[in-house]
Amino acid sequence: MSRYRDVVLFFALATLWGGSFVAIEVGLDYYPPVLYAAYRFDVAALALVSYVLLTESGPLPRTRGDLAAIGFSGGLSVAANNSLLFVGQQYTTSGIASITYSLVPIATAAVAALWIGGSDLDARGALGVVLAFVGVGLVAQPDPANLAGGVTIGVGLISVGVLAVAVGSVGLRTVETSFSSIALTGWAMLFGALVIHGLSLGLGESQQLPSAELPAVGALLFLGVLSSAVAYTIYFTLLDRLGAFEINLVSYVVPVVATVAGAVLLAEPVTPLTVAGFAVIVVGFALLKRHAIAEEVPRLLSRVGGLF
Repeated sequence: MSRYRDVVLFFALATLWGGSFVAIEVGLDYYPPVLYAAYRFDVAALALVSYVLLTESGPLPRTRGDLAAIGFSGGLSVAANNSLLFVGQQYTTSGIASITYSLVPIATAAVAALWIGGSDLDARGALGVVLAFVGVGLVAQPDPANLAGGVTIGVGLISVGVLAVAVGSVGLRTVETSFSSIALTGWAMLFGALVIHGLSLGLGESQQLPSAELPAVGALLFLGVLSSAVAYTIYFTLLDRLGAFEINLVSYVVPVVATVAGAVLLAEPVTPLTVAGFAVIVVGFALLKRHAIAEEVPRLLSRVGGLF
């Protein structure tokens, strides 16, 4: 039963994270982008911190390492990343945004190699990183006459957000914490929400209460509760049971979910270049992680075979 449960949770996670890009598109019709990102993490922090306080015996940050971890995760992975994602997604479709975001595992490996050293980034691994960014270039479909507008600027902003996630993730590896990953995520979301509200004010966005219109309410609750609080709980559960390699594969299911959902629900176009760009990113990931793939794929196939 646990094998089936892991498969169900894996695809539930992909669905929740893929659906988040569609929910962002819906909510951008009702909110300024950075304020919308802040409201997402207001809801997410309320849900996850409440859960942590009710269920864990040591939920509060107590050490310098705890505070540093909250700073890395909340300041970079939450605040910088999501502010850029929500602003950038004004210029893209759900599918393009999610495909660009699939760079996260690749960018994280590259930053780790540069910051703390890593064995993945040999010559072929470096080629994989280059290919991944070439794939993003295909997705962005840059127009030499209009590089400062359209999809190109959206993909550029989201790519900078991806680098923020990568730096934040690697920074977390350099500190020791005294509480659980779920507790860290909850407090990081709370800190990140406060930072994003400050950014929204600093940018001069119109401050407004959450919209009461049904699409806006649904999109915000989906983002805050399902694709943030619930999804990260699933993520850490699977990370403990499956390991980093298998859970990273969700990054390549998410764009499929987001692209299909965007096309069906929002009538977003899907171009051949978008599909080709995603394929090139996947090839780049395969080159970068070829050693892990050689080790893990037989085990993964054995796990899947055990389901039948």
